[in-house]
Amino acid sequence: MSRFTPFLFGAILIAILASIAVAQTPKAPELFPLEDLRPGMKGTARTVFSGSETQEFGVEILGVLPGFPGPRQSSIIAKLSGSNVEKTGVFAGMSGSPVYIDGKIVGAIAFSFPFSREPIAGITPIKQMVELFNKGSETVKPREPRPVSFVQLAGTDWKPNLPKQAVSSVSLLAPVSAGSPLMPLLGQQMTPIATPLVFNGISQESLAMFAPQLVANGLLPVSGAGGAAAITPLAEVNGNTFPPGSSISVQLVRGDYSLAAAGTVTMRDGDRIYAFGHPFLSLGASDMPMAESSVVTVISNVNNSFKLSVPGRMVGAISQDRASGIFGLLRQAPKMIPVKVNLHTSRDRTETYTYEIANDSFLTPLLLNITLFNTITSSERAIGDSTITVKGEIRVKGQEAIQIDRRFSANNSPIMAAGSIAAPVSSLLTSGFDDVQLDGITLDISSSEAKYAGTLERITVDRTEVRRGEKIEIQAYVRTESGKQFVQQIPIQIPDDAAAGQLLVFVGDGGALQEGSPAKAFVPQDLSQLVKAINTVKKSDRLYVKLFRITAGAVIGTSELPSLPPSVVATLNSDRTSGGYTPTVLSPVWETELPPAEFVISGQQLIAIDVVR
Repeated sequence: MSRFTPFLFGAILIAILASIAVAQTPKAPELFPLEDLRPGMKGTARTVFSGSETQEFGVEILGVLPGFPGPRQSSIIAKLSGSNVEKTGVFAGMSGSPVYIDGKIVGAIAFSFPFSREPIAGITPIKQMVELFNKGSETVKPREPRPVSFVQLAGTDWKPNLPKQAVSSVSLLAPVSAGSPLMPLLGQQMTPIATPLVFNGISQESLAMFAPQLVANGLLPVSGAGGAAAITPLAEVNGNTFPPGSSISVQLVRGDYSLAAAGTVTMRDGDRIYAFGHPFLSLGASDMPMAESSVVTVISNVNNSFKLSVPGRMVGAISQDRASGIFGLLRQAPKMIPVKVNLHTSRDRTETYTYEIANDSFLTPLLLNITLFNTITSSERAIGDSTITVKGEIRVKGQEAIQIDRRFSANNSPIMAAGSIAAPVSSLLTSGFDDVQLDGITLDISSSEAKYAGTLERITVDRTEVRRGEKIEIQAYVRTESGKQFVQQIPIQIPDDAAAGQLLVFVGDGGALQEGSPAKAFVPQDLSQLVKAINTVKKSDRLYVKLFRITAGAVIGTSELPSLPPSVVATLNSDRTSGGYTPTVLSPVWETELPPAEFVISGQQLIAIDVVR
């Protein structure tokens, strides 16, 4: 019987350890029913004013506002008290601070009255937060592919298109009884507490450029006090991870750059984390790093006090961002997009930047735009003439890599260079395909503090009559902004199968050729077709030569169908069909891309030649 003793002892030990682990996992406290709240009730709230330890302050219930922020929802109005709160007021980063009465959790501080003389806050009832995130799994329906514009794929002036805030400001005009504590607030604006977005490694110039777009979405851009946020694996979790009232960071970028949104934990229930009490960006289903953070200090400000925090260990992932707050799971690692940028400066130095960005159809292009612009301008001029070359690749899981080869010579080259990467990434992530996964982005960026740009003034041809298979030479005359002129000789071989008759010879930059193409947009059938279209977009920094014949043709999707037989044209133009193609009068015969010249050449010219027998 003694031989079974070790097995029995082991089983008992495992049971004891399991019971200890269960005991150490925090459970949700009892919820305070909204219907039991009465004006005058007093309780406490918790948040972090400095460091990582939570501090309590007083809360007095003033009343309940039904129908805000939405139908079948309510907001609790309360007055805050305590030495810290009286100094700071309701501050950005306080969102999610839990409120308790008689040891039961009431909700999360989430709203403020910006011009109130007293620290008055709106509280999201905890039941609303829990019910919204516990409504069951979302049924994901297959999305339809979206139309893609060739101008968008080749664009450099990408603009962010963040989702509108689900909860906006509203004037408190609800009917209240005479003598109600809510009377002094009538007519005042009640808004979600701003979420401080702390930037580390981002210059003030870059911050100022993108701040209006962020502020419009309820974010408060703040220059951080720390440096880089290390790219680390998921940290261990214990019973002391994310106690109610502790500071939480939603990491959007980590590595050589750090962008993190700061808020407060409302409640932990096992591995489930509830925070903020209002939406972050109303992204819905999301996948962003959830990290501990420490507070440097709370900056008191007449306009808007805010929490200055530094992100710490990543312990899980935010999976939901909805009207009543954000929801995350501990021990769950998010999928990030690794980015590596080698910057070759005008002073013959090479600097390497490595970081990760959150994977989101709205945020990823914006984060790329900000970080790439800052990478260039951190060592090179932000305003004034410059020439920037961008080469590299965007790796898409299961697809061929998207090759990047762009060059810009203008007084806003850094903006154009950053936008040229954000544009195709945005097209990929918003394409409607569910299998888009970016495995990484690697870029080599070279910069020169000089402008190398020229305009194609005219072209000449050595003869206007030519036979099939013969070569002709075109001379392209390009003039720089300084007035200098240079000539580029372009040999062209007429195709052996070219039909007799007139051909139009187009010489121009890729942007002009794309703009003149009848194929303006298309709906990709699958992800591989979209990737191929991105890889074949015309480049605006070099010349193209294209031969056209004046004859009926058509464009279907991304395919040009030249010189169609009369029977096919008749079928397409049948009275029984309409749409599905774009008719053309110029059918392409031959096309080539010329190697990039010393200058970025823009402009276009046409000349006619005759093919004789």
